[in-house]
Amino acid sequence: MIDVDKEIAKAVKTGKVSFGANTATQHAKTGKATLIILAANCPTTVFNLIKYYCELSNVSLFTYKGSSMNLAAICGKSFSISALSIREPGDSNILKLVEAESAEA
Repeated sequence: MIDVDKEIAKAVKTGKVSFGANTATQHAKTGKATLIILAANCPTTVFNLIKYYCELSNVSLFTYKGSSMNLAAICGKSFSISALSIREPGDSNILKLVEAESAEA
């Protein structure tokens, strides 16, 4: 079982990660991200928009179970994070998380 919190923190420290819904939307449009993570309390309009672009560009999407403040605490930031896009996972196994989730569904 992969610990989601640890893998997100490891990706933030060792990989290339961008924060924010606008950046996540742009990366979903262009396909620059390998994975986009959205907080559970992400606004519905933002969630639907990013989900739509992820489906078009074959970018993986993961909904984090916690709030945007929980996601920010994991990333070591003092501001809320409703969306983050992972361009390179670094030493993290975060992409296996998405594979495991899609296998369960």
